[in-house]
Amino acid sequence: MKHPSNREFFAYWDQKRGESKAPDRSDIEPDAIRELLPDIFVLACEASARYPFRVAGTRLCALLGQDLKGGSFTGLFDAEGAREIEDIITAVTEEMLPAVAGITAASAEGLAHLELSLLPFSHRAHVPLSLTGLLAPFETGHSGLHDFKLTSWRYIHPPTERLVPRALRKLKLARGLMVYEGLR
Repeated sequence: MKHPSNREFFAYWDQKRGESKAPDRSDIEPDAIRELLPDIFVLACEASARYPFRVAGTRLCALLGQDLKGGSFTGLFDAEGAREIEDIITAVTEEMLPAVAGITAASAEGLAHLELSLLPFSHRAHVPLSLTGLLAPFETGHSGLHDFKLTSWRYIHPPTERLVPRALRKLKLARGLMVYEGLR
């Protein structure tokens, strides 16, 4: 993740999930992420309705120039991008894998570059599936974004084993050459 807001939101989500694959929706405390709320959204996992927004932050609505609640998330993308983002959403919700994506969008001010994170909630019986995410622009000054295009994406796999902090040792092998053990 490149955008600081996405890194912060992911760290909070990761802390809330603990040892499970994803946190419960009720575990997310809006007060704890107050500064990020304007960029955060929640999607209903209803493929037939093209993944409508249940909640959308104010900055996100301003960026797109419309109230997003009830609107289609995949409808923001062109036909090819909509199919790709639907596949990503399916993997996020079914496999419980967080995803991050690079997006471009057109505006009157020019091309905007954004970063999208999609984070699953845990599944509960008799509760409709949903997921959360954050969409943050890298540049300011854009509004009325449209024609979203997916430029890159990847899933964030949890580590297979807990990482143990390693001691950093500095070894002097030869004059002018330093080797730092433990770094990649």
